[in-house]
Amino acid sequence: MEPNVPVTSNFMVAAYLLYLLVSITLTVWVAKTLQRNGAQFLHDAFLGKERLAESVNHLLVVGFYLMNIGYVALSLKEYQTIWTVQEVIELVCGKVGKVMVVLGAMHFFNLYVFNRIRRSGQVRQQPPPVLPREYTRVSPQPVSVPEGA
Repeated sequence: MEPNVPVTSNFMVAAYLLYLLVSITLTVWVAKTLQRNGAQFLHDAFLGKERLAESVNHLLVVGFYLMNIGYVALSLKEYQTIWTVQEVIELVCGKVGKVMVVLGAMHFFNLYVFNRIRRSGQVRQQPPPVLPREYTRVSPQPVSVPEGA
């Protein structure tokens, strides 16, 4: 056997592929769910401006994909060699669990953003909180300035 040749395991490749399959499938499912259910929310937030709502919805979904698939790709590397099926399951479950926590955090972040957008749209349509009872009349008279000032 040659020196400095890394020892690999077929279980490592299987673990990587399984992790990618599960993580990306989960990410796509959550993104589709957010896009479908967030559309009505955004239509309401943007006061019926459908093109704007659809555009923002699409941009949010693209950002969601970039963040989550980027995280999946960055966390793919495992430094411990896997030799058994049990280790494959433990590795994949641990990594997928982290992805699910990130997906959950992104979901709550999206809800927060949607709610802020919706509330700001609703506030713009509301009348002032208190209608004026009186008006102050402004005098049209010019103000006299003393000489030498």
